[in-house]
Amino acid sequence: MPRFTTSDDLSLHYTDEGDGLPLLCLAGLTRDGWDFEFVAPHLENVRLIRLDYRGRGQSDWGEPATYQIPVEARDAIELLDHLGIDKAAVLGTSRGGLIAMVLAATVKDRLLGVALNDIGPDIAPAGLEVIKDYLGRKPVLKTHAEMAEARARVMTGFPNVPPERWLRESQILFNETEDGLELTYDPRLREAVLDGGAQPAPDLWPLFDALAGLPLVCLRGANSDLLSEATFAEMKRRRPDMIAVEVADRGHIPFLDEPESLDALRRWLDMLR
Repeated sequence: MPRFTTSDDLSLHYTDEGDGLPLLCLAGLTRDGWDFEFVAPHLENVRLIRLDYRGRGQSDWGEPATYQIPVEARDAIELLDHLGIDKAAVLGTSRGGLIAMVLAATVKDRLLGVALNDIGPDIAPAGLEVIKDYLGRKPVLKTHAEMAEARARVMTGFPNVPPERWLRESQILFNETEDGLELTYDPRLREAVLDGGAQPAPDLWPLFDALAGLPLVCLRGANSDLLSEATFAEMKRRRPDMIAVEVADRGHIPFLDEPESLDALRRWLDMLR
């Protein structure tokens, strides 16, 4: 099991597969390296590196106060250092995209390019409230099958998703035990996020602007409640060279194996080689 130790002595899990362009995959808030299961088989000639953030997946839990984007950005760079990688492309889903923007603002020389999956520098309040509602709470459902059925009903921005995909999503997001479904992350992540929410929201546009000069792609679920149409439009205005694609029949977040997602990611990767 590949692991490395951070500068504050946490053991974090990662996977490192394939040969070619180093591609560091950074997952959503409550997710881990499995977040990229659906896209991984379609990415050719890349060295696919997937990090389980602290407190998620198979990584050690830390103090909730360290479940913050700047610390997770530091962890990502320490992983690259551990692997001896000077520069990498970053594919960031949701929170992972925010981490990528922080990296652009602080260690831009370590980046080859950035791909943002349904995230921008302005987070829509409606989507944030949805996250706060479930964050850190043990599911009441007992089995993966029950969760898959429930997700098919409540994920209204995702029409035409086959049942087997919702089942696999449920298996990725929750552990099934004799006592029901369990979270795959430290539930204290809730207090870390909510405590941060007590502060005024920072202006993240300077972080987006720090991506200037880096090959950039942004995918937006056409039904996203987190990345608004207005924010997406402003991102395109500021970066007219950005590969910008709306993914039909997807909310927050696209699975990344949709045809338009794959086309955009392949065009972006071609720019990096």
